[in-house]
Amino acid sequence: MSNVLSEISELSEKDCFYIVERHKNKFTYPLHNHREYELNFICNGAGVLRIVGDSVDTIGDYELVLVTGERLEHVWEQGSCHSKDIREITIQFSPELFDSNLLSKNQFASIKRMFERAGRGLAFPIEAIMKVYSLLDTIAVEEDSFKQFMLCVEILHELSLHEGKVLASSSFAKAPRNSESRRIETVKEYVASHYQEKISLGTLAAMTNMSPSSFSRFFKMRTGRTISDYLTDIRLGNAARALVDTTQGVSEICYACGFNNLSNFNRIFKARRGMSPRDFRQLYRKKKVIV
Repeated sequence: MSNVLSEISELSEKDCFYIVERHKNKFTYPLHNHREYELNFICNGAGVLRIVGDSVDTIGDYELVLVTGERLEHVWEQGSCHSKDIREITIQFSPELFDSNLLSKNQFASIKRMFERAGRGLAFPIEAIMKVYSLLDTIAVEEDSFKQFMLCVEILHELSLHEGKVLASSSFAKAPRNSESRRIETVKEYVASHYQEKISLGTLAAMTNMSPSSFSRFFKMRTGRTISDYLTDIRLGNAARALVDTTQGVSEICYACGFNNLSNFNRIFKARRGMSPRDFRQLYRKKKVIV
């Protein structure tokens, strides 16, 4: 398999951020990653295909995504978009711009949480985009770099007040888990290490000193997902990563990631990812470049 392009940002070591506005009629940049945090806004891009990790979606007229995962592959490509004037505003800034001491302050709590979630890519809803639309307009043309910085902070704060949609699966993005209930953390650590094996509800419940029914309710209340859905997502994320990073056959990946039936794996993968495992692998092969 070929490698993902590691983008060298135009962000200077002496600058807080790099901002660029483009007007174009097509996307040509390949699948890539970079260590810089990136906020990307697209207008008039209905039909553009967005790939962030193992998330593949067709966007609408407005798109705003924050990516903070250093190794998280992402790309926007033409898809079915026929717009002659696609507007794109990209803001890149160093992970060190807001150090851990600053992010530990109460006033930055929501931004810190947003950065953590954006390690898997975070797409904002239209109401959040409309809240910062005028700020994006202003920051793109503002010539005073200090005022741009203040606008950048304001944009990030406003966006942090909205949930947004996490894009890539945690197992594909290899994203660190946030601090959680110790019992939930114990279960997730076990699943991360044993997803290839058969995992029973009773085994997980025993780790938390709960009955299976009580544990099921507890897990759903704390995570918003059933344990079955969570386990499936972990297995699918690892399967997607294997499809991208290895030359293993689909059936080999299926069983290596804990699925016991190939047709069931293909069906679930297509239902969750919108395409078959083979099509997903082919999509990534087309977007990667050798570096």
